[in-house]
Amino acid sequence: MGRTTTGAEPDVAPSSVTESLRGLATLAGPLPEFDVDRAPDAPGPLFGEWFVRAVREEVREPHAMVLSTVDAHGRPDARVLTLREVDPDAGTWTFGTSIASPKGRQLDAVPWAALTFYWPEQGRQIRVRGPVVRAKAARNAQDFLRRGPAGRVMSLVGRQSEPMPDPTEWEEDRRRAELQLERHPGVVAADWALYTLTADRVEFWQGDDRQRHRRLEYRRDRAGARWTRVPLRP
Repeated sequence: MGRTTTGAEPDVAPSSVTESLRGLATLAGPLPEFDVDRAPDAPGPLFGEWFVRAVREEVREPHAMVLSTVDAHGRPDARVLTLREVDPDAGTWTFGTSIASPKGRQLDAVPWAALTFYWPEQGRQIRVRGPVVRAKAARNAQDFLRRGPAGRVMSLVGRQSEPMPDPTEWEEDRRRAELQLERHPGVVAADWALYTLTADRVEFWQGDDRQRHRRLEYRRDRAGARWTRVPLRP
């Protein structure tokens, strides 16, 4: 007799997951070199150099980053989103979201954040930390209109991260938003906003398959005018 299957996924024991983790390779080479002593005086140019190389070498989604925030009670949160703008000279990184989303509310309560870029193909990680400021309405509108149609529709639907007990309700909201965008291409979601992080710490991490990682942290002074380069132990 043939075996009957239910289509359900097989049970996975926690021990087998742990064994799989122990057997996974990390930092498989060849990896780029990173001469800390020859790094520029500020982090912006080095970020640009690393980012351009990541694009040239076809690192997958190099503009994707983890945005880490905390709420008013100090509880941490994190999610992946895309970098919208960067100003190497000013040392600023900009991203967008709904002001009504969990991350938007968290940034209003505690306007500090951390960004983490990780490019496994190159064994590279960049960590950016600093205060965050929301952009003015005119700039938010300009950025919204530069987004693709799908992204604009989703923002017009709104209510991001709210419970969805009835998927048909969401589908109806999405169709209404699509129709709204078709009829009014210049419509802007009222809750869309850009947030700019002005870095006070930026760390560049170059992995090494022998665990001799190279790390360089940039620290901005209190006046915000100068950077200090600080090599870190692996």
